[in-house]
Amino acid sequence: MSSLVQTHSRSLGSLPTVGPIAYGLWRFTDDDVATGRALIETALDAGMNLIDTADVYGFDWGGTGFGQVEEILGRVLAATPGLRDRIVLATKGGIAPPTPYDSSPKYLRAACEASLTRLQTDVIDLFQIHRPDMFTHPADVAITLHALRVEGKIREVGVSNHTPAQVAALQAHLEFPIITNQPEFSAVQLAPLRDGTLDQCMEERITPLAWSPLGGGRLATGDDVAPDLVALLDSLAQREGVDRSHIAIAFVLAHPSAPIAIVGSQNVDRVRSSTAALGVTLDRADVYAIVQASEGVPLP
Repeated sequence: MSSLVQTHSRSLGSLPTVGPIAYGLWRFTDDDVATGRALIETALDAGMNLIDTADVYGFDWGGTGFGQVEEILGRVLAATPGLRDRIVLATKGGIAPPTPYDSSPKYLRAACEASLTRLQTDVIDLFQIHRPDMFTHPADVAITLHALRVEGKIREVGVSNHTPAQVAALQAHLEFPIITNQPEFSAVQLAPLRDGTLDQCMEERITPLAWSPLGGGRLATGDDVAPDLVALLDSLAQREGVDRSHIAIAFVLAHPSAPIAIVGSQNVDRVRSSTAALGVTLDRADVYAIVQASEGVPLP
């Protein structure tokens, strides 16, 4: 049986190739440098060389405040010579609590420069607009991103949680391509399949970075998930000799847009074991069965 699961490395513009699974730092809030280093090195050793964070991480999920996660990562990088060279470093800006979103030129530049300081690095490999600021013209966003790129502060540009129309509006004012879009995509969140997000990624050669591929952990625990979907994932897991979570990650990797699945466990064993998803075989019947069980209605 041939598999739809795409295990090859992904190309992100001018950046080094990255693995099909990335490591996300939303919950990376332990201030102990040794703990952080162990998690990052485990992810890298497992082939997860894209490390994804954001300036707002630490503002919730038990963190101490805005910028905390970037600061922790910066301390880990500073304490571990050579580690930065192994990482394709992605961060995000554009959320400014208590103001929801701000991509104005002044704020976006300040956000990027503050991230550089917290991360203790000279350049951000992939700088992403975290959420669209509907009250900033995309031309102004583009001007800022262009300037930051010319100045060598960022290498490539992506977006997160943008609709296809919002991506197109920004791209129309940029002289270089948007290389990533980061939607929530999982077996319990199929919107990108239906709303044109993944179609646009294929059209424009944008790599999707799928956040929460385990549905915030629900697909691992089975909590608040349709019983038919849990039963199907368990059946596939038994067939493949893996855990339910590995089937869920493999489902994300099976889409022809070649998404990167972002995992974020704070347990080194779970981080390491995530790569079991790369050995899963899912065929067309399997993935459509997952879609049908998730949506709870027959496909037309």
